[in-house]
Amino acid sequence: MHIGIDFGTSYSAAATYRNGELEIIRFGDAAQFRTAVFFPEVVPDPNDFTLTPALEAEVEAQVRDLRTQLRQFGGAERSDDALRRDAVRMVRRQWLEDRARNSPTATLESFQHALFGDDAVDAYLEYGDGNLIESPKSMLGFRMDPQVRKVIVHIATHILEHIRLTASRQLGEAVRSAVIGRPVQFRSSMGDRGSEQAVELLREAAAVAGFDEVSFLEEPAAAAMHYHKSLATRQRALIVDIGGGTTDVAFAELGGGQHPEITRSWGLPKGGTDLDVNLSVHAFMPLLGNNIANVPVHHFVEAASVHNLPKQREFRKQDYRMVDEPWQSRLRNLQKPGATTRLNQEAERTKILLSADATHHSDLGFLEDGLGVDTTQPELIDAISPFINRLKRTLDDVRGDLANSDAAASVFLTGGTSRSPAVQAAVRESFPEIELVKGDPSLGVVSGLAVAAAELDGMPP
Repeated sequence: MHIGIDFGTSYSAAATYRNGELEIIRFGDAAQFRTAVFFPEVVPDPNDFTLTPALEAEVEAQVRDLRTQLRQFGGAERSDDALRRDAVRMVRRQWLEDRARNSPTATLESFQHALFGDDAVDAYLEYGDGNLIESPKSMLGFRMDPQVRKVIVHIATHILEHIRLTASRQLGEAVRSAVIGRPVQFRSSMGDRGSEQAVELLREAAAVAGFDEVSFLEEPAAAAMHYHKSLATRQRALIVDIGGGTTDVAFAELGGGQHPEITRSWGLPKGGTDLDVNLSVHAFMPLLGNNIANVPVHHFVEAASVHNLPKQREFRKQDYRMVDEPWQSRLRNLQKPGATTRLNQEAERTKILLSADATHHSDLGFLEDGLGVDTTQPELIDAISPFINRLKRTLDDVRGDLANSDAAASVFLTGGTSRSPAVQAAVRESFPEIELVKGDPSLGVVSGLAVAAAELDGMPP
């Protein structure tokens, strides 16, 4: 049996058809889960090592021991600086070993006890240790060294295996085949090669996760297959899928009892996570000194980008001891384990609530007692305007490319970010003469992937 898998930047889902009926795979009580995984194993970052007074004393003791050994065994003379460098390396190595051994989560068999979704985030925030990986899909298209590649494949493997085993339990049979959704254009630092690499990594991860057969379908094409089932007559339609990491558009001929035909597609490597970052920088980071303190602006972007591990690492190793108060204390508190994740969660919550509410108060007491900020709808619109403008330019390109084609009868809008009133307004403004049809923001893509999976099984729904 094939299943459809929407391996999303923000959320992931799976579905199949049984006896002609769509069946969504349940993850606990939910139809999808946050694309995050928590490994209790502690892999301390050497960049976190700093010489405290206690560690400095250990370094001095090591220097004395090394000097004594040289005298006893007649070694070559070495300078004090050389001895100190060796001593610091020895103390750092011992610090790394002790930190891993003494972690409150070190007694768990980490990779056998990985947690997924909101449970992963909750565990990370509770323990304040271990490894939380959010939005691994956003890293698949970037240049990486062999060790990082191995880690990324390992993470993707755990997520896909979690999906496969959950589906197998629900369906009562071993699931070994899947149709996996993919964006038209992955986020990438390598252009088209980045998208090729992303598919290669997902294929490799799927094989290790126990899938014997996988194929890939562009996400707007999957959404088109879902919309296709609801159309009694043949029509041309634009499919606009705006997810957490990417925005994809397809032009298709659908409905009327014939097979759907995708004739064009366009991709923008931006999505809902960009809205979260922009809102965090715009609404929250001024409280930490953005455009006020003597701190480069890119530090605040790095802090807000929880889906980007290299940027998070860069932020956490910055030294803010020379920054004026209150920014110094707030920034150093933001560098503590879990703090950037908490801030991102609040940015996401604010974005969602301001879709309906005029204002929202955010409690940032984890950075400083009593710290908070009120954000208004106009401030949200201002913060996310860079993404809205990019979206409009992409849709303008679509209009231009289709200028000599027959007009579409409808625009089908899906993807989690399509819930945003500002996003809906931008699509309406770009195609005012075409009917806007709102699909299921969460399950539109995975439902179409299930249709494609059923066809591969020879049982078209």
